[in-house]
Amino acid sequence: MTTKRSMQEPTFLLLTALADRPRHGYALGEEVAAISDGRVRLGAGSLYGTLDRLLSEGLIRVEREETVDGRPRRVFALTPAGTQALMHESERMRSALREADRRLSSFRARLAGGTA
Repeated sequence: MTTKRSMQEPTFLLLTALADRPRHGYALGEEVAAISDGRVRLGAGSLYGTLDRLLSEGLIRVEREETVDGRPRRVFALTPAGTQALMHESERMRSALREADRRLSSFRARLAGGTA
């Protein structure tokens, strides 16, 4: 039986940030911080290193390149494979969350009854 490794959180957050529309690198970093309520802040090295890896894995693509204030900027978008990977990881996480909630339900009941 082969088991697919779970996605690292920065990868999941970057793909999530691209799920609704293409974004350039700086905007992706800001969106990741927003999605994670400021818990995850990607420095330029990790952000662009992860983007390069996702490009090489075919999960994202460069939608366009533009120049803003004399500086080149790449705008990234999800590929169909990236969308599938994000959907798969979202379902895996939902499944794990359902199981955690199921297992915690008796504990929550005890807390509500005052017998933790």
